[in-house]
Formats: sequence, structure tokens, C-alpha cells
Amino acid sequence: MMNKIKLRNFIIGNDENLTLMGGMNVLESRDLAMRVAESFVQASEALKINYIFKGSYDKANRSSISSFRGPGMEEGLKILQEIRDTFNIPVITDIHEPIQAQPVSEVCEIVQIPAFLARQTDLVSAAAKTNSIIQFKKPQFLSAPEMKNTIEKCIASGNEKITLCERGNSFGYNNLIVDTLNFQILKNLSKPVIFDVTHSLQLPGGLGNAAGGRREFLLSLAKAGISQGIAGLFLEAHPDPDNAKCDGPCALKLDMVMPFLKQVKDLDDFIKSQDSLDI
Repeated sequence: MMNKIKLRNFIIGNDENLTLMGGMNVLESRDLAMRVAESFVQASEALKINYIFKGSYDKANRSSISSFRGPGMEEGLKILQEIRDTFNIPVITDIHEPIQAQPVSEVCEIVQIPAFLARQTDLVSAAAKTNSIIQFKKPQFLSAPEMKNTIEKCIASGNEKITLCERGNSFGYNNLIVDTLNFQILKNLSKPVIFDVTHSLQLPGGLGNAAGGRREFLLSLAKAGISQGIAGLFLEAHPDPDNAKCDGPCALKLDMVMPFLKQVKDLDDFIKSQDSLDI
């Protein structure tokens, strides 16, 4: 099984240089997406972090029918393509239906399967049949060992280029917790592991018609995940999180991207410089 994946000029792997999947939750506009991408590119280049831009063209699982969903696939892929070409970086976005897999893969070198949909066999199969890397968000309702079944579905459809993304587990009503043991269990499935610190801080349905969040704990939780020796971090930012159109309570303020990533990268370098011990 592939525990390292080559993407352009870098390698995604649990013992490789830090990979960052960073951007914004939903593509609110072309100009805002370009601004967010530029901030992440500048920070990643300065800190020597492998960078992949993330943005969603459609949030199909919003709490309320009145919630903003995004520009749609056609317009969203145009924005992602422009970001990819302008900054010469790979991009990642999520899909929700099998028919979306192929057109998205023509722009995105990584196709993401949302947590709620990671058990949908037809969706997994359609994504696997593209040439893209497939990232699976671990569902809030699944244990880490159960991700082995999702991996097997993907491989059965011909794709071993898989990354696994931890994003917390449901804990009672309107709450998520992150079990740090999950990082080691997921690593034992021989796949690169990414930590979605943004959505791990959600309070699902916490605002009644939208998710709440705990932005103030972003740095401490990111460090907890990075301390486990993983491939990378998934992080969303916004210049004005309190007025973001989706998941603002969990988003990092855009002007904090550089100092935030500096601490994360320093810790990642330290952790990966340590010798492993068989206990």
C-alpha cells in the first residue's frame, strides 16, 4: 500500500516535510479566493511548506436551506483553475455526486470525499476511477479502524493514491472531540494522514441553523495533531471570520496565517527529527 504520494515536486508522507491543505471553506468570490490563496502561498514559500489550495464550490450539507452554498461547480472550477495557474500550485475540492468526479479531477490533483459521504460506494468508486489523489475525511460517526473499509473500496476501483483526514468524532449533541490515538491508528493503515484542525473545532448545529466553533483553540489543537508525526494540516482562513459565509467560527484570521504556520512548522520539524522508539 502507498504510504507516500508524489505530487508535483514534493512528497506527501507521514515522515516527510509538512504538507498544508489551506484556503477557505466556500468560494465566496473569485477576488477573495485569490487573496486567501496569495496569503497562504507567501507563508508556505517563506516557511518551506508543501502547499495545496483548498476551496469548495458547493457546500451541499449546510444546516439550513437558506445557507450560502457557493458558486456551483462550473464557476467554482474556473476559480480553482485560475488559482492553480496563477500561483502554480495544486488544488483540492470536495465532490458530492459521482457525476462530479471526472470534471473536478481535470482541475484538481486531489479530490476530497466529505466525511458524511465517505461510505457512499458509488461516490468512492467514481472518484477512484479518476487520476487524482483521493482524500477521505474520516466520518464523525466512524472509528479510525473502520477507514480500512473505505481504503479497500477505493483500491478495488483502481486507485491507491489515498490520504486520510482526521476531523474529530461526535461526542454527544453539538460537539466533537479529537482522539489523538486515531492518528497512529490511521497511520497504521499505511496512508498519509492529514489533520483537519478547522472542522475538528466545529460545534455541529451549535448555532441552531449553522455550526458553531471554537476558533480560539486552533493553535493548541493543531499542535496536538502535528505532535503525532503526520503528513500535514488542513486549515481554513478568512479575512473577516465573523462575517464568513460558512464556518466562520472555526476559521483562522487571514492575517494570522504566517505566525500560526511558523509555530506549526517549527513543531513539525522537531517531531520529525526525533528517533522513533519501539515500545
